[in-house]
Parts: sequence; C-alpha cells; structure tokens
Amino acid sequence: MTCEELAQHMVHLQNNLGCHNINCVSPSHFVPQLLRALLLAVPMGLIVPLVYNTNAYDDMATLRELDGLVDIYLPDIKYASDTCAVKYSQAPGYVDTARRAIKEMHRQVGDLQCGADGLAQSGLIVRHLVLPNDIGGSADSFAWLASEVSRNVTVSLMSQYLPCHRAHRVPLLSRRISGAEYQRAARAMENAGLENGWMQEPDSPGSYIPDFNGPRHPFHSSVC
Repeated sequence: MTCEELAQHMVHLQNNLGCHNINCVSPSHFVPQLLRALLLAVPMGLIVPLVYNTNAYDDMATLRELDGLVDIYLPDIKYASDTCAVKYSQAPGYVDTARRAIKEMHRQVGDLQCGADGLAQSGLIVRHLVLPNDIGGSADSFAWLASEVSRNVTVSLMSQYLPCHRAHRVPLLSRRISGAEYQRAARAMENAGLENGWMQEPDSPGSYIPDFNGPRHPFHSSVC
C-alpha cells in the first residue's frame, strides 16, 4: 500500500465506516510511511484520533518524531524484569526501554481525556497482561507507573493470557492464570494508587481466540 493509498484508506475508515479512531498496531516499522500518509490525509479531512498501539519496545527518536501527531498512545507494560523479558520475549533491555518510552508518551499526550460521548480523544492508556507465576511483575510495574508517570494514568488490566503454540513447552507459561493470581494483580494496582482504567473478567481468555474453522468471520465474537 502506498502512502497515498494509506491516506485514502484512513479517510475512508472515518467517513464511510464511521470509525472513531485510526488504530495503528505495532507501527514502529512503518512510522516514516505513516507520517507521509498523515500529511496527505489531514488536508483530506482526517480528524479522528490517531492511536499508536505498541508493545512499548520503542525507539525514543521514533517517538519524538510523533510528538504532536499521535493523539492516543496504547502501550503494553509487559515485564518488570529484563531476565524475564529476554527469556520469554527475546527483548534485551526491555524494562528501561519500555519505561522510557511510556514516560515519553505521557509527556506528549498526558492522562486520558474523553469527550462528552465517552470516547477517548487523547492521552495514555497502559495495558498490562497478567501472566502466570507473576512473570510480568505486576506490582513492580504498577508502583513504577504511579511514582514515575502519574497516579491518574489509565490502566487496562488484562486476564486473557492463553498458552498457545510453544508456550506449552515452557512450564511457567504452560497454563492460564488463576483467579488468585488475577486478584493479586488487581490488589497491587489498587495498592499503588492507580484508580483509573478497566479490568477484564477472569473468564475472558477464550473470548479473544479467532475461530478460523467456523462459518463466520474468524474474529466475529461478542467483543467485536
């Protein structure tokens, strides 16, 4: 897709499909093309918020290029331990990289702001997926968010971890989280003083698995 086609597609999503935002998922590798497309799309009437949906393993120079262009940052905070980040995601230096990135995102857009209709207009939303055996280091991450970013930061606490593919070969990742593990993470979030955000229902993991064998669209479910 060319930058011109991307610009036209974004405007199409807004004008013809009624989308409330343009959600760019794992976009770090096409930021230059995205910037060029925005230069074309805004004069064409693009006004809905731009969402930068990322794992937070982002380069600071890239994020600074986006200052003033991204409306909503939607990063993960996956780990509080570099040892776990390397072992399970092959992401050396993840903790420092992600934390610096999240602080820069917050500097750019601040805390979440919603319109009168309740839809997000700007700001930072941080996702945290609770992993079995506290591999994600939930309490440490929440304490850091509260002390270094903002006690008003919006957090999406997710219970949807589901071991797939090779995860069954890794003992500590080979099962879903327990109710007790999720409740501990929720208490850690509360103890850190983070009060804004959402919590998934504990039984949500099965709701997010696409059905490629069914007669309908594989992503058709109650969450679509």
